[in-house]
Amino acid sequence: MICALLFFATTLNYVDRQVLGILAPVLEQEIGWSESDYGFIVTAFQCAYAIGLLLAGRAIDRFGTRLGYAVAVTAWSVAAMVHGAARSAFHFGLARFALGLGEAGNFPAAVKTVAEWFPKRERALATGIFNAGSNVGAILGPLTVPSIAVKLGWRWAFILTGALGFVWVAVWRRWYGLPESHPRVSAAERQWIQSEPEAAARGPGWRELLKRRETWGFALARFLTDPAWWIYLYWVPKFLHAKFGLTLEGASLPLVVIYLIADVGSVGGGWLSSWLLGRGWSPNRARKTAILVCIACILPVCALGWVSQVWVAVALLGMATAGHQGWAANIFTILSDVYPGRAVGTMVGLCGLAGSLGGMVASSSTGLVLEWTGSYAPVFFVAGLVYLAGIALIHLGSPRLGAVALRDPA
Repeated sequence: MICALLFFATTLNYVDRQVLGILAPVLEQEIGWSESDYGFIVTAFQCAYAIGLLLAGRAIDRFGTRLGYAVAVTAWSVAAMVHGAARSAFHFGLARFALGLGEAGNFPAAVKTVAEWFPKRERALATGIFNAGSNVGAILGPLTVPSIAVKLGWRWAFILTGALGFVWVAVWRRWYGLPESHPRVSAAERQWIQSEPEAAARGPGWRELLKRRETWGFALARFLTDPAWWIYLYWVPKFLHAKFGLTLEGASLPLVVIYLIADVGSVGGGWLSSWLLGRGWSPNRARKTAILVCIACILPVCALGWVSQVWVAVALLGMATAGHQGWAANIFTILSDVYPGRAVGTMVGLCGLAGSLGGMVASSSTGLVLEWTGSYAPVFFVAGLVYLAGIALIHLGSPRLGAVALRDPA
């Protein structure tokens, strides 16, 4: 039940952010924005996402997942619907900023929920399952948004998809609670959840976390690699239109295939490290081996700019998105391995902040590169290579993935 709630929240999170990317070729003509305008619209979302992550992790650690998650989903659902009233690139920028503030709460809340409900040995798989919702959202978007836009107009695509968040909030408020007091948790299940107890710790401040080299390793790795996912999410529909001439409805099947493959990577990446742990491997060896397998799937995307067949491009993009999702599932899980439970939400927020800052740089730069060169080749070449630097930074920051002992603020 917990995995299902997190999965559907993440699905809605990605449906709402994906709508703009799907409709970008149509909106580019109707609204009249340039490549750089579009880059700055995406940057507005990432700027707000960075600010939101900085605040959301701390707020969720302080006020709890039940209240924090409900507030986050409500906020981003309202912002998603507001897109339907936009009439200029500036209006879209404002709407994206509001959406970013709300959506920033999803992953800190979801990762903290996993830490509350699952022992360490199951967290990577649980994280992979809920993180697969990002791919399902990216699949549902191409399946539904073009039809809504064609039949009712593009404004209704934003309004109807945004309204779904209110349904999730009602279910979450009705069913969610901590395992210690949840009426549907048996004594045996509660014992299993608490079979790997962690030392209690007050939520640490950012200064305390930033003193640790582990924090810098994880944050810098996210700074480099998160932008690749933003590029897949926001520029792939435009890439398929520009490179292969695919229309709004014609791009639906390729996008669905890409994110179906990505789903396999999300669950498979989490399953692989959990399976290796079950075989007796250390967390350090299991997590990093799984990450290296994911990187091997990503590297071929470096050649995407020179591909001339649409389904070859789809295969490369599918492998890259699958690799990224497997990478992400393991990175989220590593944070709950290394940091005490009450610091997890804050750490996810800090790392997400770093990823969003990297995304801001990449999105603005991508728009300018496309205006100057007209080619996607350099964009995807860099997007494939950054993961090698990311795993190197993680290893330098935490060679053994040992538990971090943080000073109790009290």
